[in-house]
Amino acid sequence: MIIGTGIDIIEVHRVAEKVDRNNGFREKVFSNNEIQYCESGNGRAQRYAARFAVKEAFLKATGGGLTLGHELNEIEVHHAEEGKPYIVLQGRFKMLADEHGWNKIHVSLSHVPGMACAVVIIEQ
Repeated sequence: MIIGTGIDIIEVHRVAEKVDRNNGFREKVFSNNEIQYCESGNGRAQRYAARFAVKEAFLKATGGGLTLGHELNEIEVHHAEEGKPYIVLQGRFKMLADEHGWNKIHVSLSHVPGMACAVVIIEQ
């Protein structure tokens, strides 16, 4: 059964500006694994923006938004070997998923130089 669907779109430059300020935003929003991935290779700003969009889309899909918590680095975006993105939840978000029976979380993300978007579907 589908619990919720979330979608988000963001301008890449908005996330890049926040990440580049070195004021703790990057570490508060992104996990160490995500930071390593985003900092490797080309498309750094697009990678950060796409992950930010996934986190926002996930919060929307839960129906609770930021009332569920502000530790966005506990919503971690990974990729399977074939490239398919998926979410790994940590901390409070993991506890909520277990409590509410969020058994499957589907993720799709996309980005171009100026925009990034994501869709998340949560199933029970």
